[in-house]
Amino acid sequence: MNCLFCAIVTGDIPASKVKENANVLAFNDINPQAPTHILIIPKAHYENAAELAAADHKVLGELFAMAREIADEKSLNGYRTVFNTGEDGGQTVFHAHLHLLGGRSLQWPPG
Repeated sequence: MNCLFCAIVTGDIPASKVKENANVLAFNDINPQAPTHILIIPKAHYENAAELAAADHKVLGELFAMAREIADEKSLNGYRTVFNTGEDGGQTVFHAHLHLLGGRSLQWPPG
């Protein structure tokens, strides 16, 4: 498997880590779309959020719990969490990842 995020999990590719536990890793997005833009991923490989939800809803919950912890630690006054699922959904890296965006007022609809 040739997965960018799996290589980050193993340490083969460096990332600016924000938080980590046994199942989940959070790191800063290299192309931030907001002052705070963190990717939160399961350490195990799942292609997208739908696959993760079907296989391991506990880890899916851990992603959202970590998002809340990070938002609290960064004193974000509101934030957005986003999963892009599938090519038409805007997913470009096919390893499930939750975007945590904040640090400014976020508009709706997003695009």
